Amino acid sequence: MLFNQIIGQEYLKKHLKISAENGRIPHAQLFVGKEGSGALPMAIAYAQFLLCNFSDNVEICDLKCEKLQHPDLHFAFPVTSNEKVKKHPVSSLFLEEWRSFVATQPYGNLFNWLQHIGVEKKQGIIGVDEAEEIVKKLTLKSYEGGFKVMIIWMAEKMNIAAANKLLKLIEEPPQKTVFLLVTENEEQLINTIRSRCQALHFPALSDQDISNSLIVDYQISDNKASQIAHQAEGNFNKALRLIEEDSDDLVFEEWFVSWIRTAFKAKGNVAVVQRLIEWSETIAKTGRETQKRFLAYCLQFFRQSLLLNYKSNQLVFMETKTGFDLSKFAPFVHAGNILAIEKELNEAIYHIERNGNAKIILLDLSMKLTRFLHQKEESI
Repeated sequence: MLFNQIIGQEYLKKHLKISAENGRIPHAQLFVGKEGSGALPMAIAYAQFLLCNFSDNVEICDLKCEKLQHPDLHFAFPVTSNEKVKKHPVSSLFLEEWRSFVATQPYGNLFNWLQHIGVEKKQGIIGVDEAEEIVKKLTLKSYEGGFKVMIIWMAEKMNIAAANKLLKLIEEPPQKTVFLLVTENEEQLINTIRSRCQALHFPALSDQDISNSLIVDYQISDNKASQIAHQAEGNFNKALRLIEEDSDDLVFEEWFVSWIRTAFKAKGNVAVVQRLIEWSETIAKTGRETQKRFLAYCLQFFRQSLLLNYKSNQLVFMETKTGFDLSKFAPFVHAGNILAIEKELNEAIYHIERNGNAKIILLDLSMKLTRFLHQKEESI
Protein backbone atom coordinates (compact mmCIF):
# COMPACT_ATOMS: atom_id res chain seq x y z
CA MET A 1 0.00 0.00 0.00
CA LEU A 2 1.44 3.37 -1.02
CA PHE A 3 1.00 6.74 0.67
CA ASN A 4 -0.82 8.11 -2.38
CA GLN A 5 -3.50 5.41 -2.02
CA ILE A 6 -4.50 6.69 1.42
CA ILE A 7 -7.34 9.16 1.78
CA GLY A 8 -6.34 12.55 3.18
CA GLN A 9 -3.95 12.82 6.15
CA GLU A 10 -1.44 14.71 3.96
CA TYR A 11 0.41 16.24 6.92
CA LEU A 12 1.01 12.82 8.51
CA LYS A 13 2.18 11.31 5.21
CA LYS A 14 4.69 14.12 4.79
CA HIS A 15 5.87 13.84 8.38
CA LEU A 16 6.44 10.07 8.15
CA LYS A 17 8.27 10.25 4.82
CA ILE A 18 10.56 13.14 5.76
CA SER A 19 11.42 11.73 9.18
CA ALA A 20 12.26 8.32 7.65
CA GLU A 21 14.40 9.87 4.90
CA ASN A 22 16.28 11.83 7.57
CA GLY A 23 16.90 8.69 9.60
CA ARG A 24 14.53 9.65 12.44
CA ILE A 25 12.66 6.36 12.81
CA PRO A 26 11.38 5.69 16.35
CA HIS A 27 11.58 2.00 17.17
CA ALA A 28 8.08 1.98 18.71
CA GLN A 29 5.27 4.16 17.39
CA LEU A 30 1.63 4.41 18.37
CA PHE A 31 -0.80 5.30 15.55
CA VAL A 32 -3.91 6.61 17.30
CA GLY A 33 -7.01 7.12 15.20
CA LYS A 34 -10.73 6.51 15.44
CA GLU A 35 -12.42 3.99 13.16
CA GLY A 36 -12.22 4.98 9.50
CA SER A 37 -9.45 7.57 9.91
CA GLY A 38 -6.91 5.45 8.04
CA ALA A 39 -4.45 4.52 10.81
CA LEU A 40 -4.06 0.91 9.60
CA PRO A 41 -3.55 1.78 5.90
CA MET A 42 -1.06 4.45 6.95
CA ALA A 43 0.87 1.94 9.10
CA ILE A 44 1.06 -0.47 6.16
CA ALA A 45 2.15 2.30 3.76
CA TYR A 46 4.80 3.48 6.24
CA ALA A 47 6.05 -0.09 6.69
CA GLN A 48 6.28 -0.48 2.92
CA PHE A 49 8.21 2.79 2.71
CA LEU A 50 10.71 1.59 5.35
CA LEU A 51 11.14 -1.82 3.74
CA CYS A 52 11.30 -0.75 0.10
CA ASN A 53 12.63 2.80 -0.09
CA PHE A 54 16.10 1.56 0.84
CA SER A 55 15.80 -1.76 -1.02
CA ASP A 56 18.03 -2.81 -3.92
CA ASN A 57 14.98 -3.84 -5.93
CA VAL A 58 12.13 -1.48 -5.10
CA GLU A 59 9.71 -2.92 -7.65
CA ILE A 60 9.85 -6.50 -6.30
CA CYS A 61 9.76 -5.23 -2.72
CA ASP A 62 6.65 -3.14 -3.45
CA LEU A 63 4.96 -6.17 -5.01
CA LYS A 64 5.61 -8.28 -1.91
CA CYS A 65 4.26 -5.55 0.35
CA GLU A 66 1.18 -4.99 -1.81
CA LYS A 67 0.29 -8.65 -1.25
CA LEU A 68 1.30 -8.43 2.44
CA GLN A 69 3.80 -11.21 1.81
CA HIS A 70 7.08 -9.47 2.53
CA PRO A 71 9.10 -11.75 4.86
CA ASP A 72 10.10 -8.82 7.09
CA LEU A 73 6.56 -7.42 7.45
CA HIS A 74 4.71 -9.00 10.37
CA PHE A 75 1.20 -8.56 11.74
CA ALA A 76 -0.59 -9.21 15.00
CA PHE A 77 -4.31 -8.59 15.47
CA PRO A 78 -7.23 -9.74 17.65
CA VAL A 79 -8.28 -13.35 17.03
CA THR A 80 -10.39 -16.03 18.62
CA SER A 81 -11.25 -19.65 17.89
CA ASN A 82 -13.48 -20.48 14.92
CA GLU A 83 -14.35 -23.46 12.73
CA LYS A 84 -10.84 -23.52 11.28
CA VAL A 85 -8.80 -22.79 14.44
CA LYS A 86 -10.16 -24.66 17.44
CA LYS A 87 -7.59 -23.70 20.09
CA HIS A 88 -4.59 -21.45 20.72
CA PRO A 89 -5.60 -18.94 18.02
CA VAL A 90 -2.79 -16.63 16.87
CA SER A 91 -2.52 -14.23 13.95
CA SER A 92 -0.24 -16.46 11.86
CA LEU A 93 -3.12 -18.95 11.54
CA PHE A 94 -5.33 -16.28 9.98
CA LEU A 95 -2.91 -14.64 7.53
CA GLU A 96 -4.84 -15.66 4.42
CA GLU A 97 -8.04 -14.14 5.81
CA TRP A 98 -6.13 -11.06 6.98
CA ARG A 99 -4.72 -10.41 3.52
CA SER A 100 -8.15 -10.61 1.93
CA PHE A 101 -9.61 -8.38 4.68
CA VAL A 102 -7.00 -5.65 4.19
CA ALA A 103 -7.40 -5.89 0.41
CA THR A 104 -11.18 -5.40 0.58
CA GLN A 105 -11.71 -3.43 3.84
CA PRO A 106 -8.54 -1.48 4.72
CA TYR A 107 -10.68 1.01 6.68
CA GLY A 108 -12.70 -1.75 8.38
CA ASN A 109 -13.22 -2.03 12.12
CA LEU A 110 -12.83 -4.89 14.57
CA PHE A 111 -16.40 -6.09 14.07
CA ASN A 112 -15.85 -6.22 10.29
CA TRP A 113 -12.75 -8.36 10.92
CA LEU A 114 -14.56 -10.74 13.26
CA GLN A 115 -17.34 -11.04 10.69
CA HIS A 116 -14.72 -11.81 8.06
CA ILE A 117 -13.49 -14.83 10.04
CA GLY A 118 -17.01 -15.91 11.01
CA VAL A 119 -16.93 -15.12 14.74
CA GLU A 120 -18.92 -11.87 15.00
CA LYS A 121 -20.61 -13.09 18.20
CA LYS A 122 -17.25 -13.44 19.96
CA GLN A 123 -14.64 -10.95 21.10
CA GLY A 124 -11.15 -11.05 19.68
CA ILE A 125 -8.06 -10.56 21.84
CA ILE A 126 -4.29 -10.40 21.47
CA GLY A 127 -3.18 -12.95 24.06
CA VAL A 128 0.01 -14.30 25.54
CA ASP A 129 0.35 -16.97 22.80
CA GLU A 130 0.47 -14.10 20.29
CA ALA A 131 3.08 -12.27 22.35
CA GLU A 132 5.29 -15.36 22.39
CA GLU A 133 5.05 -15.60 18.58
CA ILE A 134 5.96 -11.93 18.23
CA VAL A 135 9.07 -12.43 20.39
CA LYS A 136 10.12 -15.47 18.32
CA LYS A 137 9.66 -13.67 14.98
CA LEU A 138 11.52 -10.53 15.96
CA THR A 139 14.51 -12.24 17.57
CA LEU A 140 15.36 -13.74 14.15
CA LYS A 141 17.54 -11.77 11.74
CA SER A 142 15.93 -9.70 9.00
CA TYR A 143 15.32 -11.93 5.96
CA GLU A 144 16.38 -9.26 3.43
CA GLY A 145 18.93 -7.48 5.62
CA GLY A 146 16.92 -4.28 6.17
CA PHE A 147 14.16 -3.34 8.58
CA LYS A 148 11.75 -5.69 10.30
CA VAL A 149 8.34 -4.16 10.93
CA MET A 150 5.71 -5.49 13.33
CA ILE A 151 2.24 -3.95 12.97
CA ILE A 152 -0.06 -4.65 15.92
CA TRP A 153 -3.60 -3.69 14.91
CA MET A 154 -6.18 -2.88 17.63
CA ALA A 155 -3.35 -2.94 20.16
CA GLU A 156 -5.79 -2.04 22.94
CA LYS A 157 -7.08 -5.63 22.71
CA MET A 158 -3.82 -6.93 24.17
CA ASN A 159 -4.49 -8.54 27.51
CA ILE A 160 -2.24 -7.79 30.50
CA ALA A 161 -0.21 -10.99 30.14
CA ALA A 162 0.57 -10.26 26.48
CA ALA A 163 1.41 -6.61 27.13
CA ASN A 164 3.79 -7.50 29.98
CA LYS A 165 5.53 -10.11 27.84
CA LEU A 166 6.19 -7.54 25.10
CA LEU A 167 7.35 -4.70 27.36
CA LYS A 168 11.07 -5.49 27.25
CA LEU A 169 11.05 -6.13 23.49
CA ILE A 170 9.21 -2.87 22.74
CA GLU A 171 11.60 -0.94 24.99
CA GLU A 172 14.77 -2.49 23.55
CA PRO A 173 14.02 -4.18 20.23
CA PRO A 174 16.69 -5.79 18.03
CA GLN A 175 18.49 -3.48 15.62
CA LYS A 176 16.36 -2.12 12.73
CA THR A 177 13.14 -3.47 14.27
CA VAL A 178 10.13 -1.14 14.23
CA PHE A 179 6.90 -1.62 16.18
CA LEU A 180 3.78 0.11 14.84
CA LEU A 181 0.91 -0.19 17.31
CA VAL A 182 -2.41 0.86 15.78
CA THR A 183 -5.19 1.75 18.21
CA GLU A 184 -8.61 3.39 18.27
CA ASN A 185 -8.41 4.03 22.02
CA GLU A 186 -4.99 4.61 23.54
CA GLU A 187 -6.53 4.96 27.01
CA GLN A 188 -7.19 1.21 27.01
CA LEU A 189 -3.49 0.44 26.56
CA ILE A 190 -1.53 -0.06 29.75
CA ASN A 191 0.63 2.94 30.64
CA THR A 192 3.89 0.99 30.47
CA ILE A 193 3.24 0.25 26.78
CA ARG A 194 2.11 3.80 25.96
CA SER A 195 5.14 5.34 27.66
CA ARG A 196 7.48 3.31 25.43
CA CYS A 197 5.89 4.52 22.17
CA GLN A 198 5.98 7.77 20.25
CA ALA A 199 2.34 8.64 19.57
CA LEU A 200 0.99 9.96 16.28
CA HIS A 201 -2.64 11.10 16.41
CA PHE A 202 -4.87 10.82 13.35
CA PRO A 203 -7.67 13.39 13.01
CA ALA A 204 -11.02 12.39 11.54
CA LEU A 205 -11.07 12.66 7.75
CA SER A 206 -12.50 15.87 6.33
CA ASP A 207 -15.83 15.82 4.51
CA GLN A 208 -14.00 16.99 1.40
CA ASP A 209 -11.50 14.10 1.46
CA ILE A 210 -14.27 11.53 1.91
CA SER A 211 -16.43 13.14 -0.77
CA ASN A 212 -13.57 13.25 -3.30
CA SER A 213 -12.73 9.59 -2.71
CA LEU A 214 -16.36 8.52 -3.13
CA ILE A 215 -16.66 10.46 -6.40
CA VAL A 216 -13.40 9.14 -7.89
CA ASP A 217 -13.35 5.55 -6.62
CA TYR A 218 -17.05 4.72 -6.31
CA GLN A 219 -18.57 6.90 -9.05
CA ILE A 220 -20.96 8.59 -6.60
CA SER A 221 -22.59 11.85 -7.73
CA ASP A 222 -21.29 15.08 -6.19
CA ASN A 223 -24.45 15.78 -4.18
CA LYS A 224 -24.77 12.21 -2.89
CA ALA A 225 -21.07 12.09 -2.01
CA SER A 226 -21.36 15.35 -0.02
CA GLN A 227 -24.38 14.04 1.86
CA ILE A 228 -22.68 10.74 2.73
CA ALA A 229 -19.45 12.50 3.75
CA HIS A 230 -21.40 14.72 6.16
CA GLN A 231 -23.18 11.73 7.69
CA ALA A 232 -19.95 9.74 7.97
CA GLU A 233 -18.45 12.11 10.59
CA GLY A 234 -14.89 11.63 9.33
CA ASN A 235 -15.21 7.82 9.25
CA PHE A 236 -14.55 6.38 5.79
CA ASN A 237 -15.69 2.92 6.88
CA LYS A 238 -19.05 4.42 7.84
CA ALA A 239 -19.22 6.21 4.48
CA LEU A 240 -18.89 2.87 2.69
CA ARG A 241 -21.62 1.38 4.89
CA LEU A 242 -23.89 4.28 4.00
CA ILE A 243 -23.34 3.58 0.30
CA GLU A 244 -24.49 0.01 0.88
CA GLU A 245 -27.47 1.16 2.98
CA ASP A 246 -26.22 -0.94 5.88
CA SER A 247 -29.16 -2.97 7.20
CA ASP A 248 -27.67 -2.93 10.71
CA ASP A 249 -28.68 0.71 11.13
CA LEU A 250 -32.29 -0.17 10.33
CA VAL A 251 -32.29 -2.99 12.88
CA PHE A 252 -30.60 -0.76 15.46
CA GLU A 253 -33.16 1.98 14.86
CA GLU A 254 -36.02 -0.49 15.36
CA TRP A 255 -34.46 -1.68 18.63
CA PHE A 256 -33.86 1.90 19.76
CA VAL A 257 -37.40 3.12 18.94
CA SER A 258 -38.96 0.12 20.69
CA TRP A 259 -36.70 0.75 23.71
CA ILE A 260 -37.48 4.48 23.93
CA ARG A 261 -41.24 4.07 23.58
CA THR A 262 -41.33 1.33 26.22
CA ALA A 263 -39.10 3.32 28.59
CA PHE A 264 -41.45 6.32 28.31
CA LYS A 265 -44.40 4.20 29.41
CA ALA A 266 -42.57 2.20 32.07
CA LYS A 267 -42.39 4.84 34.79
CA GLY A 268 -44.79 3.71 37.51
CA ASN A 269 -46.24 0.99 35.27
CA VAL A 270 -45.21 -2.50 36.40
CA ALA A 271 -46.85 -4.19 33.42
CA VAL A 272 -44.69 -2.22 30.98
CA VAL A 273 -41.53 -3.02 32.95
CA GLN A 274 -42.01 -6.63 31.85
CA ARG A 275 -41.66 -5.44 28.25
CA LEU A 276 -38.35 -3.81 29.12
CA ILE A 277 -37.20 -7.14 30.56
CA GLU A 278 -38.20 -8.88 27.31
CA TRP A 279 -36.41 -6.20 25.27
CA SER A 280 -33.23 -6.68 27.33
CA GLU A 281 -33.40 -10.44 26.82
CA THR A 282 -33.76 -9.99 23.05
CA ILE A 283 -30.67 -7.77 22.73
CA ALA A 284 -28.73 -9.99 25.17
CA LYS A 285 -29.12 -12.93 22.76
CA THR A 286 -26.98 -11.17 20.14
CA GLY A 287 -23.17 -11.19 20.21
CA ARG A 288 -21.24 -8.82 22.45
CA GLU A 289 -19.77 -6.91 19.51
CA THR A 290 -23.30 -6.32 18.18
CA GLN A 291 -24.42 -5.14 21.63
CA LYS A 292 -21.52 -2.68 21.82
CA ARG A 293 -22.21 -1.36 18.32
CA PHE A 294 -25.88 -0.92 19.16
CA LEU A 295 -25.09 1.05 22.32
CA ALA A 296 -22.67 3.23 20.32
CA TYR A 297 -25.52 3.82 17.85
CA CYS A 298 -27.75 4.86 20.78
CA LEU A 299 -25.10 7.37 21.88
CA GLN A 300 -25.12 8.88 18.42
CA PHE A 301 -28.94 9.01 18.37
CA PHE A 302 -29.08 10.88 21.68
CA ARG A 303 -26.37 13.34 20.60
CA GLN A 304 -28.15 14.09 17.34
CA SER A 305 -31.38 14.66 19.26
CA LEU A 306 -29.58 17.08 21.58
CA LEU A 307 -28.24 19.07 18.64
CA LEU A 308 -31.70 19.22 17.10
CA ASN A 309 -33.21 20.33 20.40
CA TYR A 310 -30.77 23.26 20.59
CA LYS A 311 -31.38 24.30 16.96
CA SER A 312 -27.98 23.19 15.63
CA ASN A 313 -29.70 21.75 12.58
CA GLN A 314 -26.64 22.15 10.36
CA LEU A 315 -24.91 19.47 12.48
CA VAL A 316 -27.81 17.01 12.35
CA PHE A 317 -27.21 14.35 9.71
CA MET A 318 -29.23 11.43 11.05
CA GLU A 319 -32.16 10.35 8.90
CA THR A 320 -34.55 7.82 10.40
CA LYS A 321 -35.74 4.91 8.28
CA THR A 322 -38.70 3.71 10.36
CA GLY A 323 -40.74 6.91 10.28
CA PHE A 324 -39.68 7.85 13.83
CA ASP A 325 -39.92 11.65 14.18
CA LEU A 326 -36.61 12.86 15.58
CA SER A 327 -37.93 16.41 16.03
CA LYS A 328 -40.64 15.22 18.43
CA PHE A 329 -38.16 13.16 20.45
CA ALA A 330 -35.45 15.87 20.58
CA PRO A 331 -37.06 17.99 23.38
CA PHE A 332 -36.64 15.06 25.78
CA VAL A 333 -32.83 15.15 25.38
CA HIS A 334 -31.34 18.24 26.98
CA ALA A 335 -28.61 19.60 29.22
CA GLY A 336 -30.35 18.20 32.27
CA ASN A 337 -30.02 14.54 31.27
CA ILE A 338 -27.56 14.10 28.38
CA LEU A 339 -24.46 13.70 30.59
CA ALA A 340 -26.16 11.05 32.71
CA ILE A 341 -27.40 9.22 29.60
CA GLU A 342 -23.94 9.23 28.02
CA LYS A 343 -22.32 8.08 31.26
CA GLU A 344 -24.67 5.10 31.62
CA LEU A 345 -24.34 4.08 27.96
CA ASN A 346 -20.53 4.22 28.12
CA GLU A 347 -20.51 2.22 31.34
CA ALA A 348 -22.80 -0.39 29.75
CA ILE A 349 -20.37 -0.72 26.82
CA TYR A 350 -17.48 -1.03 29.30
CA HIS A 351 -19.15 -3.82 31.32
CA ILE A 352 -20.32 -5.74 28.23
CA GLU A 353 -16.78 -5.61 26.85
CA ARG A 354 -15.59 -7.18 30.09
CA ASN A 355 -18.03 -10.08 29.82
CA GLY A 356 -20.65 -8.78 32.24
CA ASN A 357 -24.14 -10.33 32.14
CA ALA A 358 -25.66 -8.49 29.15
CA LYS A 359 -29.27 -9.04 30.25
CA ILE A 360 -28.66 -7.48 33.67
CA ILE A 361 -26.58 -4.62 32.21
CA LEU A 362 -29.23 -3.75 29.61
CA LEU A 363 -32.12 -4.00 32.05
CA ASP A 364 -30.32 -1.77 34.55
CA LEU A 365 -29.65 0.74 31.75
CA SER A 366 -33.32 0.58 30.70
CA MET A 367 -34.62 1.29 34.21
CA LYS A 368 -32.32 4.30 34.51
CA LEU A 369 -33.43 5.55 31.09
CA THR A 370 -37.08 5.65 32.22
CA ARG A 371 -36.01 8.17 34.88
CA PHE A 372 -33.74 10.22 32.60
CA LEU A 373 -36.37 10.69 29.88
CA HIS A 374 -38.86 12.15 32.37
CA GLN A 375 -36.24 14.46 33.87
CA LYS A 376 -36.99 18.15 33.33
CA GLU A 377 -34.43 20.63 32.05
CA GLU A 378 -33.49 23.08 34.73
CA SER A 379 -34.04 26.72 33.80
CA ILE A 380 -31.00 28.97 34.08
